[in-house]
Amino acid sequence: METQPLIVERTLAAPVSKIWQALTDNEKMKKWYFQLENFEARVGFEFEFVGQGRKGEKYLHKCRVTAVEFQKKLSYTWAYENYPGSSEVSFELFPEGDSTLVRITHSGLETMPDSPDFAISSFTEGWTYILGTSLKQFVEEV
Repeated sequence: METQPLIVERTLAAPVSKIWQALTDNEKMKKWYFQLENFEARVGFEFEFVGQGRKGEKYLHKCRVTAVEFQKKLSYTWAYENYPGSSEVSFELFPEGDSTLVRITHSGLETMPDSPDFAISSFTEGWTYILGTSLKQFVEEV
């Protein structure tokens, strides 16, 4: 069973402040991430959203904010209703001139169910798209 965290990094052509807003402003998040009813970048804040599996299955994601370091780091738990396992996702921002290195670390994937939708390859594909395409397009083109 894989125990190393999944790490995906990309350098985006946008300042840290713009990426931080994309990560923490729910109206902006709705344009590149998931449709959250509410979101607050506050430790202890709980939120949920529905995501879709490979065959169209709906999964209710249950999350709780665990760390907020303004314009540096945002972390939250990542679990699924009615499924075992709990993990944590962190977004870290590192300024590089006018650009920003964004690192997503997803730990605890080894606790997820043994299913293709919860396989590390599925998470790798998802985070690579979210960071390298969805967030990139949002912050670089808005």
